[in-house]
Amino acid sequence: MGAVLLGFAADRVFGDPARWHPVAGFGFVAAWVERWAWRPRRLVGAIYAAALVAAVAGLVAAGRRRVGPRMRLVLDAAVLWATLGGRSLGRAAMAMQAALDAGDRDRARALAPVLVGRDPSLLDEAQLARAAVESVAENTSDAVVAPLLWMAAFGPAGAAGHRAINTLDAMVGHRDARYAEFGWAAARLDDAANWIPARVTALLVVALARGRRRAAWRGAFVDGARHPSPNAGRAEGAFAGALGVRLGGVNRYAHGSEVRPRLGEGAAPASGEIARAVVLAGRASVVAAVVAAVVAAAGAAARERIGSSAAARERIGSSAAARERIGAGAGRACGAGAGGAYGAAAMGVAIGRAL
Repeated sequence: MGAVLLGFAADRVFGDPARWHPVAGFGFVAAWVERWAWRPRRLVGAIYAAALVAAVAGLVAAGRRRVGPRMRLVLDAAVLWATLGGRSLGRAAMAMQAALDAGDRDRARALAPVLVGRDPSLLDEAQLARAAVESVAENTSDAVVAPLLWMAAFGPAGAAGHRAINTLDAMVGHRDARYAEFGWAAARLDDAANWIPARVTALLVVALARGRRRAAWRGAFVDGARHPSPNAGRAEGAFAGALGVRLGGVNRYAHGSEVRPRLGEGAAPASGEIARAVVLAGRASVVAAVVAAVVAAAGAAARERIGSSAAARERIGSSAAARERIGAGAGRACGAGAGGAYGAAAMGVAIGRAL
């Protein structure tokens, strides 16, 4: 529980590390391995993704075993901090709003790649604002709620493994000619890893959408179900309903255009909606951190009870074995005593007859 809250607090206060970010280091290694391993085949991409994710999770797990309890708490919190991206997401979104409010479209377009993978040269002010709100919604799930839940369920190795999956999806999980086959496994793995967190995010937003809970539910679980992504539509739809705006439309990427279904009712978001989305994301993140901390604490208590029960059963078994050994020894002693008495009586009878 302590590591979850410490890691979350570190992200809220400091944001991403400015230098030597572990995720950046992982991205460098993953890019190097890709240059060596790339083949236009799904099996090769699956081995590539599985090996890198397993290596990250295994490295964290091995590191925890080599330190004591106090350093383990620090390590766990540091790993979670490195996997979270809520503060940096909010900063990037607010920088986008500032550029749009100032009428600086060039600046806003320059900031767009931090938030979305769309071609910024083709985005006008309205599309930039929509992209920012959609990015805040989706990344609240991917970069905040998901790492917290993976940390609560599987510890820091789980959080690190999830971050590796998410990073690989961003790097190779595309539909263009190079990655359509090689990146297929990374994309599917990311879908699976974020399936539950996306729905938890949607439920949190619904719960926090005062006066608009029904609209947020419809946006997440009716409109969002039509989204081509099994996860992004849930979070984006919930935000659209909670904010009273309409998301979705044509997204233009380097590999071509894609049409997203309409999410929510109302007008397309203006720049002012970006700040409202950031505030809503922050509130949902705090609730998610509390939930994750409680789940982590409950899991630790359950593991401790299981360990205590196993130790108790082992002690009972040892005591029973000891009693069994004592009983067997006593039986042999009694048997020896009875045999001696019988021998003495027989000798007495024999002597009597001789006399």
